[in-house]
Amino acid sequence: MSKQIIITGLLFGIIAIVLGAFGAHGLKKHLLPEQLISFETGVKYLMYHGLFLLALAKFDFIPSTALSSIYWLVVIGALFFSGSIFLLTTESLIGFSIKKFAWITPIGGTLLIIAWILTLWNALKANF
Repeated sequence: MSKQIIITGLLFGIIAIVLGAFGAHGLKKHLLPEQLISFETGVKYLMYHGLFLLALAKFDFIPSTALSSIYWLVVIGALFFSGSIFLLTTESLIGFSIKKFAWITPIGGTLLIIAWILTLWNALKANF
């Protein structure tokens, strides 16, 4: 599981860097300033959670079942949160409305919060 977590964290980092560069250079002329800020928020949260996954892979105080749950909460949460922000901010460029799926963003954020809380819970229970 550790290798899978590390690879996912690294992929999140790569995607965040690519999308961050794309947003800064490719989208600047096509989006309003507030849309760019939202897009950058999606990039930041994807990077934050890529780094979180890299740290998570090295946390030896989390039991494997909890580790798996936290991993999937982060993956689904980041994809829902950041992915929906990317789609919502660029919907004028992709040609169809994503607004009916805007409810996915807060669900993604909630899953990320739960992942952090579960990690904290396991840290509090651990004997360091």
